[in-house]
Amino acid sequence: MEDPKRVEEGFGHGQISAEEKVEREDVRERSEMAAEQHDETKGVEKPILVKEKSKRIATLDAFRGLTIVLMILVDDAGGVYERIDHSPWNGCTLADFVMPFFLFIVGVAIALALKRVPSRRYAVRKIIIRTLKMLFWGILLQGGYSHAPDELVYGVDMKQIRWCGILQRIALVYLVVALIEALTIKLRPTTIDPGHFSIFSAYRWQWLGGFIAFLIYVITTYALYVPDWSFTVHDDHKSHTFTVKCGMRGHLGPACNAVGYVDREVWGINHIYTQPVWIRLKACTLSSPEAGDLRPDAPNWCRAPFEPEGLLSSISSILSGVIGIHYGHVLIHFKGHAERLKQWVSMGFGLIIIALLLHFTDAIPINKQLYSISYVCFTAGAAGIVFSAFYILIDVWGKRTPFLLFEWIGMNAMLVFVLGAQGILAGFVNGWWYKNPDNNLVNWIQSHVFIDVWNSEKFGMLLYVIFAEIVFWGVLSGILHKFRIYWKL
Repeated sequence: MEDPKRVEEGFGHGQISAEEKVEREDVRERSEMAAEQHDETKGVEKPILVKEKSKRIATLDAFRGLTIVLMILVDDAGGVYERIDHSPWNGCTLADFVMPFFLFIVGVAIALALKRVPSRRYAVRKIIIRTLKMLFWGILLQGGYSHAPDELVYGVDMKQIRWCGILQRIALVYLVVALIEALTIKLRPTTIDPGHFSIFSAYRWQWLGGFIAFLIYVITTYALYVPDWSFTVHDDHKSHTFTVKCGMRGHLGPACNAVGYVDREVWGINHIYTQPVWIRLKACTLSSPEAGDLRPDAPNWCRAPFEPEGLLSSISSILSGVIGIHYGHVLIHFKGHAERLKQWVSMGFGLIIIALLLHFTDAIPINKQLYSISYVCFTAGAAGIVFSAFYILIDVWGKRTPFLLFEWIGMNAMLVFVLGAQGILAGFVNGWWYKNPDNNLVNWIQSHVFIDVWNSEKFGMLLYVIFAEIVFWGVLSGILHKFRIYWKL
């Protein structure tokens, strides 16, 4: 951990925002101009108007913190409140907003961080290095090497390591969107012409990148032929091989979609996620939408692996980052609150309407596992509306105090993600047990402070997540912020 300058990109955070850094560069350049004019006029100073530093946009940190809080809530309370966990297939639950919210705020942050690129070569190098850092941490945390917090072991069989995950998807989206932004710096205007749609044409290269991602996803999803495929399940030292019958194109169900087929061919079936949420579907269990024993007549694919952060679905998720960077461009070019909100809210509701039309006409269902286009529109529209609401409350009306917990967590998002959301701190604490590994501090607090007091496992677990995890990380992040300690990539 360190005390770096704030860089508003992804999980990276410090003390100075990208917007503030740009303003400081403006001040430095104007000062240099003043010195040059002083030399040229032989001591006759000419007044140079220096623009006042812009006000910090606290909404950025608060929105990022909200996303981390949602992740902790659905990951740790979703086991007992499975209705807030990921939708088994079509549809959208609270957990399904987490990933696109991350990608949305990454896009907003890229726009501010790359508002000015003095050296494209330097910017590209920094983008690539940051991408590699995210890939490293993603594989380390979700590849199977770490078993925290439930198991006090570490290590992974390289024949079964999982290559995909949350940070890996963020890394891909960040790489594509940031590179387009950095490489087109000389092609975009410094001012935007009047008109609601002028900002779209000003940043047409970013939208072109998003459109190419859209075409790749749609063409592959509906045109790729998916053959029959097999997988092996190892249980009690026995192996069972199952075959899934496909032989079709354009299928959007769990068994024969192109998204899963691409991952099986690219990564290998042994390197993808083995506990897909579709096991809670009615076709798989009588306990649906909650988890339960498999039905006797459950189809073979219910037992199969599926990668929710796979390659083709990650290409689709680039659109979430493109929409986010558009919101960042609006923040840069439109200085009035009303102008910004007009752009943001209209786009947010427009995306939601498009998504609902596609979903309820059965054209393209909202589906997180496939990262369908309707899902992109629905969650990006929701992100835009929530971001706008936060902006009104925090930056327009000045109601910052009620959102300080989110803001503090957002300032140290990487630290909370690794130690909190990925359970590294809880795993460390569990390593100190008395007589029995189950007799550790985390389990004791869960049982005696929350579950036994309320005589309810569900409600007690919910309170544990809220107070022992979310509030704990919020207060700790606030203390670290007080001492200007941040962890960035």
